[in-house]
Amino acid sequence: MVEKLTVIFFIILCLLLGFYLILSPWDTLFGNWGENFLLVFVSDRAGFPVLQRTVASNWFRGAVTGLGVLNIVIAFWEAAHFHQSVAMLRGEKTVQK
Repeated sequence: MVEKLTVIFFIILCLLLGFYLILSPWDTLFGNWGENFLLVFVSDRAGFPVLQRTVASNWFRGAVTGLGVLNIVIAFWEAAHFHQSVAMLRGEKTVQK
């Protein structure tokens, strides 16, 4: 039972993280992506103003969105191979089809 819950929670975690990484760079619900307090503080302290411009660029936002898509793909793969993942966590040998 613990193995099944572990796989289920991992799938939920991948889905939630994927949706967050897809939406957060483009949505202003969580604040402006390129002007958040932590980013401004770190770029000022480190003396790298280019860091803030890089994170605010559309290329970087697209890369973060790509990581979100990858997380969702992993979640769907884990859901499709649910029994195989549970068997692996139990230490059982599974036959590859």
